[in-house]
Amino acid sequence: MPLFHLILVAIIQGITEFLPVSSSGHLVLLPKLTGMQDQGLVIDVAAHVGTLFAVVLYFWSDTRAAIVGTGRLVRGKIDTQGAWLALCLTIATVPVVILGLIFKVTGLADAMRSVTVIGWTMLLFGILLYVADQRAPQVKAQAQFSLKDAGILGLWQAVALIPGTSRSGITITGALFQGYTRTDGAKIAMLMSIPTILASGLVSSLDLIGGSVPIRDAAIVIALSFLSALAALALMMKLLQSVSFTPYVIYRVLLGGVLLYLGYSGALAA
Repeated sequence: MPLFHLILVAIIQGITEFLPVSSSGHLVLLPKLTGMQDQGLVIDVAAHVGTLFAVVLYFWSDTRAAIVGTGRLVRGKIDTQGAWLALCLTIATVPVVILGLIFKVTGLADAMRSVTVIGWTMLLFGILLYVADQRAPQVKAQAQFSLKDAGILGLWQAVALIPGTSRSGITITGALFQGYTRTDGAKIAMLMSIPTILASGLVSSLDLIGGSVPIRDAAIVIALSFLSALAALALMMKLLQSVSFTPYVIYRVLLGGVLLYLGYSGALAA
């Protein structure tokens, strides 16, 4: 695959994975808008590995606590903050895993990869994020993350299987409606992404068994998606201390409107 294409895919994936603007939607649009070939499963998995490394590193303290806590959880002990976090993250991951398998088996995942679907999800879920950001009570901190909240946010996260929704965006929206502050809601959403990306990567990797893996291409994408995701994540978390989600909402609404026009006018395959 050409180097420019690899760089483009890695940067798009890295920047959009944790911003509430939908990485999957942008990657689906890339070949449709540019005429480039689809990057393929290997590159998709590599890009997700890079973003996984980024969120683990950025939230290393919480990630380490959850990893250690998982060991205690397996032994039936929920006596530390890390074990509790591990339990909550596990519960939050169940809905997206179940629905993801259903989508994969039934073929719904491929059926929804259209310009008009992405346009509508960009627009509608962008407006929903704005409503949550402006009207929801933002009083809860990450320390108040409960099993009930984990289950509810897990359902929100599962909606992100529809292209254009944005996993981080819809989870942050759910967290805001549950009463979390912008920064703590975003942090919970990012921590929820770790087991979700890991599960998605493992499932996708099964399809690579027996096939050839372009090591050079994969390494380039992992490195660049890691760097771009780390930069985007750090910038967003810093900005949320003083800026709302409105800039992301404006971007989503504008892009959604353009995509709906292109899709329904016939300029692009709907």
